[in-house]
Amino acid sequence: MAQNESPRHDDLPLADYDHLPLGTLPTRINGLDETGVGQLLAYERAHGDRLPVVQVLEQRLEALRNGAEPSGSTNPATPEKSQSQGGSPVSPATSGPPVNPPSQGDPTNPAQPR
Repeated sequence: MAQNESPRHDDLPLADYDHLPLGTLPTRINGLDETGVGQLLAYERAHGDRLPVVQVLEQRLEALRNGAEPSGSTNPATPEKSQSQGGSPVSPATSGPPVNPPSQGDPTNPAQPR
């Protein structure tokens, strides 16, 4: 890869990088080495260039250059879910009891005075 060329999405060390919430990024990149974090940084600068993400990646890269060791896993046991996945978890079995309309204004209600 040339110096000015960013890595392709398929070559990134985190397969779901584009869908990671910013709050989980520091934890997810702890297992990456300097090369992996550098790839993510180059990709981010070429595509999204989001300042908070760039800052997190730069801080981790600097820590690795100063002797920090990769630790942990890049794939946690509970991956994040996109909001677009799935629909409503409500079904007839999980919905609440039926709501009875108030008696006022309902002429078919026998309890309503006439």
